Amino acid sequence: MFKKYITLFLFSFLGFHNSNAQINLSEYSEISFVIAGPGEELYEKFGHAAIRVKDPVLNLDFIYNYGIFDFNAPNFYTNFAQGKMYYLLAKYNFKYFLNSYKKDKRWVKQQVLNLNQFEKQDFFNYLENNALKENATYLYDPFFNNCATKLRDISSLVFKNAITYNTPKIPKNQSLRSLMNKELNWNSWGNFGINLIAGTILDTKRPQTDYMYLPDYVYLLFKNANKDSKKIILREDILLNFEEKKAPFSLFSPIVIFTILLLLVIGITIQNMKTKNRTKILDFTLFFITGFIGLILLYLWLFSSHKTAPNNFNILWAFVPNIYVAFIVLKSNAKQWVSKYIQLLIVLLFATLVLWIFGVQIFPITLIPVLILLLIRYVYLTKHLLTSVK
Repeated sequence: MFKKYITLFLFSFLGFHNSNAQINLSEYSEISFVIAGPGEELYEKFGHAAIRVKDPVLNLDFIYNYGIFDFNAPNFYTNFAQGKMYYLLAKYNFKYFLNSYKKDKRWVKQQVLNLNQFEKQDFFNYLENNALKENATYLYDPFFNNCATKLRDISSLVFKNAITYNTPKIPKNQSLRSLMNKELNWNSWGNFGINLIAGTILDTKRPQTDYMYLPDYVYLLFKNANKDSKKIILREDILLNFEEKKAPFSLFSPIVIFTILLLLVIGITIQNMKTKNRTKILDFTLFFITGFIGLILLYLWLFSSHKTAPNNFNILWAFVPNIYVAFIVLKSNAKQWVSKYIQLLIVLLFATLVLWIFGVQIFPITLIPVLILLLIRYVYLTKHLLTSVK
């Protein structure tokens, strides 16, 4: 949904200075929504959206790109962890924008807006003001304030909420998570990671305009949108016509790795049953890792500004106290109360399943082997906790 080329900051800098002069568009000017297909990096998987202003009379052709960020910015990773992701609107020559997508072999299409001269100028003036250095930075949110939602929100502002969306072919009342899962391969680490850290806010049924955090839905919803009984879109153009690349199957995908771990836990548990002993290092690893994951999720929920982090029931299986219990089960003779504690963990695993079945929160499919291996090991430990294998 945003570009990775930090060199665009140079074009953005040039845009800041160009924005200081008042420009009146000619009658031959065009304002377009530009939609690009997905790329190979995780942050490119959803595609990208931007705004183009072209005026052949003034020899002007700018892209207004709300998707610029800098990994090298001060405290970037700290701010990211806290949910304070600052992005930048960059204004630069459209040819550089198009060339970058041509290099990456990603399709690009545009929707030319059906505007009168006053509307064009209003739209352009808003973008020019927003591109000023003092206005260009904004607080990014991947679901509620990104490069795609900017197109929706700016249009609503310029047109004074007079847009009517007419899209009967698009299902209503979908959740943001279900839409995301259609865009990201279910068996990818990106899909697993986002579903892991996102809580129930993504499972709420949403109106169609909320779908527009995805560039594809910006395109689809504006395609049939109206203002004052006239179509918003004047025409559509294909600028680059590349086919989308399908994600290749990987042996290091979540389902493969987690299934291998499941089989490993089953094998060790069967061996422990035969010898009537317990492999302490396995139990320590399972408890410590699940507890540590839970600690991260709890931090994001309680102490970060991420809108999607609260009410995340992944903390039921990734139970924070497991960090402490990990050191208890590492001992040869664990305390008696730990058996009762593990029974609670089994209850929490079933609670996770219940929440999943009733749609309170949808968990990643690739989590299933993890839940099964935890259940198998927990059931074994309730009966064989007091013995161990050295």
